[in-house]
Amino acid sequence: MKYGICSDTFPGWELKEIFSYAAGLGYHAVELAPYSFCNSVADVPLEDRKKIKKSAAEAGIEITGLHALFTPIPGLKPNFACPPGLQLNSPDPNVRLKTKEYLSELIRFCGTVGGRNVVLGSASARNVPAGMDYDDAWASARDIFRECSELAGKFESNLCIEPIHAPLTNFINTPEEAVKMVEDVGHPNFRWILDTFAMNLQGVDIPESIKEYGHSLAHVHLNDDNKSWPGSGSIDFRSIASALKSIDYGGYVSVEVFDLSPSPETIATEALKYLRAVFV
Repeated sequence: MKYGICSDTFPGWELKEIFSYAAGLGYHAVELAPYSFCNSVADVPLEDRKKIKKSAAEAGIEITGLHALFTPIPGLKPNFACPPGLQLNSPDPNVRLKTKEYLSELIRFCGTVGGRNVVLGSASARNVPAGMDYDDAWASARDIFRECSELAGKFESNLCIEPIHAPLTNFINTPEEAVKMVEDVGHPNFRWILDTFAMNLQGVDIPESIKEYGHSLAHVHLNDDNKSWPGSGSIDFRSIASALKSIDYGGYVSVEVFDLSPSPETIATEALKYLRAVFV
């Protein structure tokens, strides 16, 4: 397994600094949250994308991909904004088209900087609004995912759906639902991601879900039930690590926190210490 950490753990830091610091600690990769370095990836020119890729390579670190695509992570102060008006399941076809176009741009950006996984969390931006039929929303989202997965394949990356607990979204809350969408999309570059904090709140048996649905699992976010680094709360990560080993998971386990106290440096250091002890 490869150890990663999300860029929004380090608010105010330049990406080059994050790459260097994470590599110095011993992380294998950094996961980019666009709102931590730009308002919209569409505004980042090709030359700057190449510089990001080069900076990571010079630091000796990989880029896992992107997360927090349409909205900042709740509780974290963004350095920048996200493009306004994006809604995957909007009843307005023009809004859905705008959302699909930006998702496509995120996939291009990810591929250009050398990333692997484009993680679709963004809970509020995928809600099915009152008055919209859930089955219609599902079919519309499926078609968008299928088209965007074709593009992801061209960039040797994956589009990944992240199940998120019900208080934050009414669209895809469990691994079972995520895998149902994966199977409905039916494209090898459309997969799912596990977030330990979200699935713990949802009451999911995480180790069993890994064993049952691990065939299409592309990425893992590690965060504890106190919103901080793995090992700082009470989630049983040893059983999660064991389940990942049982399926021969070879992807990234990426530290994603929602509480930045006491400091980014402490979070990054203590998280990696725990990962090395448990996820070996």
